[in-house]
Amino acid sequence: MAEYTDPHIDEVAEEVPELSDGDDDDADDEEQWQWMEEDSQPVTCLFCDRLQSSVNATLQHCTAEHQVNLVGLIRKYNLDDYGYIKMINFIRSTKCKASSLAGLPDAPLPWESEAFLQPVLQDDPLLQADPEELCGSDGPRAEGHGALLHRAQAAEERARCSEEALARAMDDLHKLKVLAQGLVLNVETNRSGNLGAVSELREDEDEAYFSSYGHYSIHEEMLKDKVRTESYRDFMYSNPEVFRDKVVLDVGCGTGILSMFAARAGAKKVIAVDQSEIIYQAMDIVRSNQLEDKITLIKGRIEDIKLPVEKVDIIISEWMGYFLLFESMLDSVLYARDLYLTDGGSVYPDLCNISLAAVGDVQKHQDRIAFWDDVYGFNMTCMKKAVVPEAVVEVVKADTLISEPTVIQTIDCNRVCLSELEFSSDFCLKITNTTDCTAIVGYFDIFFDKGCSNKVMFSTGPQVTKTHWKQTVFLLEKPVAVQAGEELQGKITVRKNKKDPRSLWVTFELRDRKQTYSLQ
Repeated sequence: MAEYTDPHIDEVAEEVPELSDGDDDDADDEEQWQWMEEDSQPVTCLFCDRLQSSVNATLQHCTAEHQVNLVGLIRKYNLDDYGYIKMINFIRSTKCKASSLAGLPDAPLPWESEAFLQPVLQDDPLLQADPEELCGSDGPRAEGHGALLHRAQAAEERARCSEEALARAMDDLHKLKVLAQGLVLNVETNRSGNLGAVSELREDEDEAYFSSYGHYSIHEEMLKDKVRTESYRDFMYSNPEVFRDKVVLDVGCGTGILSMFAARAGAKKVIAVDQSEIIYQAMDIVRSNQLEDKITLIKGRIEDIKLPVEKVDIIISEWMGYFLLFESMLDSVLYARDLYLTDGGSVYPDLCNISLAAVGDVQKHQDRIAFWDDVYGFNMTCMKKAVVPEAVVEVVKADTLISEPTVIQTIDCNRVCLSELEFSSDFCLKITNTTDCTAIVGYFDIFFDKGCSNKVMFSTGPQVTKTHWKQTVFLLEKPVAVQAGEELQGKITVRKNKKDPRSLWVTFELRDRKQTYSLQ
């Protein structure tokens, strides 16, 4: 039987150009064109830091220096004012390379999201330009009445979108008021009259969750986590027989790194799904690596979209959160598994363990908990009731562990049911040092096992190379005296926060003490 390998054990304000009033007087057109040419406001290039004296000079610079003909793109994709603005903001916000604009598909265009209506630069002269006038006399304006009608339709579309954005903003404000009232008045959210509002608020929480993964820094942190990323890579590259000629689904693809690993490992087709805005960068990344013939990227929640295939052979995902289950992304993986995974297919990673160990760190307990007993001569002990229930995510020093670890839950991703992600478990910690137990630490181990000739695993525990998950620490309000060789028995209950299902409630029962912690 093959051994596990782990190389890391030792280590909505919208700016739009002003519309013409439709007067087709040539003198007026000439005057406006001259105004654009003679405006002294400098224009920053879309692809470098060079400043140009005018919009026209910027267009010439982009064509000569970066081989991007913006006028050509306007014509090719028949962009109206609305589409032109989104294209400019897309280029500026994503800082995409000029080469990535060559060979774009006719649909969907990467800048179709309404998010690209938000200006990147304040008073950007390029946003004030008229795309029809930029195209010149052989462009849409030469069509006379048809062009005017086109411009009027574009104006109506912008007005409609603005009205919709305003309506959404008002709706969001209303939901926030409902949430605030619920928090202040402790309203029972399960009353029938509030069910609709609670459902909508949860949708908003989902939007906030996915929006957080639109920030590049999160993906940079995950990619730089070598334990995480290299374990996925080693699993796929060292087991090509698992992926050869298979159809793979990547749930929550982010930058597309796992999808590209799968394609390089021999997958016939990879479908990558993500709801956050990072999907647009993933499209550029896939094209830059000439993998667009194998990888199809889809923006949306896996629960809301329809895949272009009926079944997939493999589902890969990096769904793990703090203490493994925080964020509840495994729920989405299980949804995809039950709907799309073929008989005999597999989810990877396929096995996960959650472990606990006792911690004896008197200094940290003094700094975090006992600190409140005397704060500059004042008793603030009441603060402990607020501080203790907050689980802490941090790196725990291995030399502060005072027990052997124990596994309290094993999850088989190919068989587990959604209801089993909430559980209770008795545990027993074999104490190795005579001291005070000041906290319980939790972490998880991940296994790529099923059907693999070269099995791979990694751990997020305190004894090995740290990961971006660190460890989850549950501080005790009062330390517990323990003796070397004794068994510290307890019970843990893990359940979702009903008001915010992506967060967790974790309850410990230890020596007749009971404490509930929040992880959010």
